[in-house]
Amino acid sequence: MLMRAYNENLVHQMTVAAQANARTGTRAQKNRAEVHHSTRKLFRQKGTGRARAGASSSPIRRGGGRAFPASPTENFKHKTPRKMFRAAMAMMLSKLAQENRLKIVELLTAENPKTRDLVKRFSNMKISGKILLVADREDHNLELATRNLPNVFFLRQSALTPVHLLFPDIAIFSQQAMRDCTKFWQ
Repeated sequence: MLMRAYNENLVHQMTVAAQANARTGTRAQKNRAEVHHSTRKLFRQKGTGRARAGASSSPIRRGGGRAFPASPTENFKHKTPRKMFRAAMAMMLSKLAQENRLKIVELLTAENPKTRDLVKRFSNMKISGKILLVADREDHNLELATRNLPNVFFLRQSALTPVHLLFPDIAIFSQQAMRDCTKFWQ
């Protein structure tokens, strides 16, 4: 595997972009026209000593609409250049390898979808903490076995992003997944 110098700014930029692209952008708030309130004038214009008030849907009133509401049409997508993405991924993999937090196994599979068996395998390998498993293909049994463990994440190599490589204590790649990654990211 090609070793790369660690560029923190590039990794940060790719991480922010990956997190922004994961946002759905479905939040929405109501403006004063969309809030369900009466249009009746709250009190008379003069003689009360209070400021003039029109409707209870005004943004300055409790329960009123927002002045500049968030709309679900907001786009949070960050377009990242392919070369930058590949460089960041290669950089993060090489950093994991330098820190001895990267393991490559022959085949990453599970015979049956039992969490207990997977935990036993990890204890035999003397692995603990946050674990990232990266396989080259779908493995339904392994996916089911990892689903109940809070600190174990299973991914296909094609779904890997910089965010996934930031936090694990150890990353375990199948041999074919690592070959595909190094071929693609160099």
